[in-house]
Amino acid sequence: MTERRIILEMGTGNDLYGEDYTKAACRAVQDALHHSSIVLFKSLGIDHRQMRVQVTIGVQQPERVDAEVVTAELPRGRAEVRVVHGGLNVHDPEQATTHVIATAAIAAFLPIEADAWRLSDASR
Repeated sequence: MTERRIILEMGTGNDLYGEDYTKAACRAVQDALHHSSIVLFKSLGIDHRQMRVQVTIGVQQPERVDAEVVTAELPRGRAEVRVVHGGLNVHDPEQATTHVIATAAIAAFLPIEADAWRLSDASR
């Protein structure tokens, strides 16, 4: 059965004073999750464990993100976290501080047989 993407959501997160890339990444994931609600699991009786969740985190220093900590932020499905170069660092020279901004893209996939679905006229 072919997997189909059922949702793509984006979020941003930051750590303004600690230069903690993992904290910024977790906040980006939480931001993305707060934008979505996937009701089809309960509505259609689908087990959420069938869903594969693919997370891409963008930060300026990917090696400083603990992907296992980010994975723990995901409440449903089988999570895969990939960290890439992206995001934004904003340096404040007066305070000698770097503000870390992370971006997250969360894609959810389900095994769906395309021929098993059809649109119906709900007005009948």
